[in-house]
Amino acid sequence: MSAKTVLVVEDDHDIRDMLVFSLSRAGYAVIETEDAEQALVKLGNILPDIMLIDWMLPGIEGPELVRRIRRDDLTCNIPVIMLTARGEETDKLRGFENGADDYVTKPFSPKELLARMRALLRRSGNDEADVLSVNDLSLDMQAHRFNIKNEEVQVGPTEFNLLVFFLKHQDRVYSREQLLDLVWGRNVYVEERTVDVHILRLRKLLSPYGYDKLIQTVRGSGYRFSIK
Repeated sequence: MSAKTVLVVEDDHDIRDMLVFSLSRAGYAVIETEDAEQALVKLGNILPDIMLIDWMLPGIEGPELVRRIRRDDLTCNIPVIMLTARGEETDKLRGFENGADDYVTKPFSPKELLARMRALLRRSGNDEADVLSVNDLSLDMQAHRFNIKNEEVQVGPTEFNLLVFFLKHQDRVYSREQLLDLVWGRNVYVEERTVDVHILRLRKLLSPYGYDKLIQTVRGSGYRFSIK
């Protein structure tokens, strides 16, 4: 399976190094930051599968960072585990109220943390297989291959990423602006018309197999992928 990405937000250099070592050894792709401002910048470029956030951060504290993540449509569903020396029930409640999914008190065992991460990824649906499929469409995300009716179809990287997104988020309408943020990245500056061009290319690829109608235009709103 391809590596899951974890964003570590921890200002203590020694703890951060320990986390990077343990997580990398367990097969995760690790992005590390030492404060909330850096984390927010990183989130503008990549959406991790899970986040580990220290409570006592310089500037914006961990609970406030979690609250901001939950308010943003782009990041609101990322699983979050808080790391903290504050073990009081009131502190835990504050973390949960701001949107944390789990809570690990320092000092902690790396094995316990990894177990909690795996459990949270399973619950959140982020611990998914590398192959996405619907009907006769199949996407191998590790090999970067797209098959229709067991026949490999050559597809460009942007169209492939669009397909991955659509198969993961079926039956919901996304505006062009949302697709640009979620597929191209928030810090990539291209015109909304670019979405239409790549949707057209994708439909042309699907058309010979009768699947072009799976990508539906919702007038005045955007696009939706649906097998219904």
